[in-house]
Amino acid sequence: MSFDAKQLLLGALALVTLYHIASLVVGLRGRKPLTPTPTLLVISFVANFFDTLGIGSFATTTAAFRATKTVRDDVIPGTLNAGYTMATLLQAVIYTQAVDVDPTTLIGMIAAAVVGAWLGAGVVAKWPINRIRLGMGLCLAAAAALFIAQALNILPGGGTATGVTGVKLGIALAGNLVLGALMTIGIGLYGPCMLLVSMLGMSPVTAFPVMMGSCAFLMPTAATQFLRAGRVNYQAVTSMIIGGIPAVLIAAFLVKSMPLNVLRWLVAAVVAYTSFTLLQSARQANTQTEPAAV
Repeated sequence: MSFDAKQLLLGALALVTLYHIASLVVGLRGRKPLTPTPTLLVISFVANFFDTLGIGSFATTTAAFRATKTVRDDVIPGTLNAGYTMATLLQAVIYTQAVDVDPTTLIGMIAAAVVGAWLGAGVVAKWPINRIRLGMGLCLAAAAALFIAQALNILPGGGTATGVTGVKLGIALAGNLVLGALMTIGIGLYGPCMLLVSMLGMSPVTAFPVMMGSCAFLMPTAATQFLRAGRVNYQAVTSMIIGGIPAVLIAAFLVKSMPLNVLRWLVAAVVAYTSFTLLQSARQANTQTEPAAV
């Protein structure tokens, strides 16, 4: 990616950051409680630390929320998008400047993800709790399968390209649009995006600016709609902002990389269990609301 393209992207990220800060000020004004809690701070720090290394934060945070009973199921998608946007913007600034990617591919995939998120958030923000449980449960099951496939090294290793053209570019755009929409259900984009990039023959390293840039631009779009609808846990949002930023800086500049295979197996087990509990809750709720047989 050329110097001019990097500078242009950096300027766009700055504008998006200001937009998101304004959305947070409006969305959080007068809301209580906002004081961060130790539990939520730890969840955010750990999730964002591994998120910066490419594991993703949505699936792990959803599992932690349910295990600690800190955030209701119906507001998890909105809370994830609103709470982790600042940390993701920081990730995007770091990786889009450090890794070279074809500008057309990068900007096109980012734009497609934003469109998907805008369409998805408008729908998901109005969903009842049971539909959210079902959606998250099914997508988390797919995420668990993805983590297992990564741990077993059976996914495409990727190539050396820094961008794609023609039909491959069309597939990249369509795929990222779908992934952007799934973000609004509370399903992270990182793992599936890395798979998409690798399958198209791009270098796995290029996945970092693509997936982090996509999330940095789509999450503010989704977060604004969730904040307007009041479908967030306000205390969790502030905790996630404060806990996430230092985690990103430590992971990006001090740790940089580490063996993640064991962690993938652990995350796969936790995510699979969380998927099961969400689907079980949805099934029980459906059973309870069914009319009695006559």
